[in-house]
Formats: sequence, C-alpha cells, structure tokens
Amino acid sequence: MASSSSRNRAAARRSPRAAPRPQPPSPPAGRPVLVPFTAVFAVLVAAEYLWLAWLLRDPELSAAWYVVVPVVLAVLALGGAALAWLGRARAWALLAVVSVALALALLGTAVLFGALGLGAVVGQALLLLVGPVGCLLLAVRRPVREWTGPARATRGREQGRGTQRNG
Repeated sequence: MASSSSRNRAAARRSPRAAPRPQPPSPPAGRPVLVPFTAVFAVLVAAEYLWLAWLLRDPELSAAWYVVVPVVLAVLALGGAALAWLGRARAWALLAVVSVALALALLGTAVLFGALGLGAVVGQALLLLVGPVGCLLLAVRRPVREWTGPARATRGREQGRGTQRNG
C-alpha cells in the first residue's frame, strides 16, 4: 500500500513564465476631499503673511526690504493653493515650506514677546499658529501628496494605451 505522504513531498511544478506583477491601485479620478481644505488653509497662511507685512511697514519709509519678504511668501502661499487645487506637481511641498516658515516666525515672535513679559501678545502669536500648522498637516497627508504628485500627470496617459509588454 502506497503512502500518500510521499506525494506531498514532491515539489510543485512551477511555470517558466514570470508571475504578473501586481499593479498599484489607481488614484481616484476626482479631487480628494482634503484638497479644498488645504487650499483654504493656504489662503489663511497668505492672509497672515500679508498681516505681518502690514505690521512691519513703516509709514515714514516708502519701501523697506523686510516688508517685501512676507509679501513674496504670501504670493507663494497663494500660488501653492492654486497649484494644489489644480493638482500640479509638488504643490504640497511648496505649501509645506511656506507653512513651516510662518510657523517658525510666529514661534520666534512668541518667544521674543514672552521674554519681554507681554503675555497677551504671546497668546495672540500662538493663536495665529492655527493657519500654518493646519496647512502643514493637510498638505503632507497622502491624498494631497498623491493628487499633487509628479507621477499623476503621466499615469493617466499610460492607463489609456491598453498595450501590453511582451517580454
């Protein structure tokens, strides 16, 4: 009587053809839900930059270089909001950099006024952190990064071809 255990020891026959590679899941066709919120927080960051520029201005001087810096950063934040809305490549990185710069400036302001003993101004500076921290947290989330990723523009063209590689 033959034992059935000898059949189980035999190696399973493998095909010489390579197994098909699993395809990554395709991104959703529409704009992710987090993108409009990211754009709103980016506009809030731009408004905070413009408010900072208004506070830094000196009525006696016609133009000062230190007022130009927040205005340029506000324009970059607005541009990042528009690019994120449209799904352009690396818009999330621009929004993250602009948000970190404002958060660091506000934290520096809070530390400075805290050292001077102005508690009310410290509270206001810390309250203004809501804009850049919210924008930063939303911009680095996966749906926003995928929506504004560099591969998103090429993915759509490759899926539509329908050709198969023979190799």
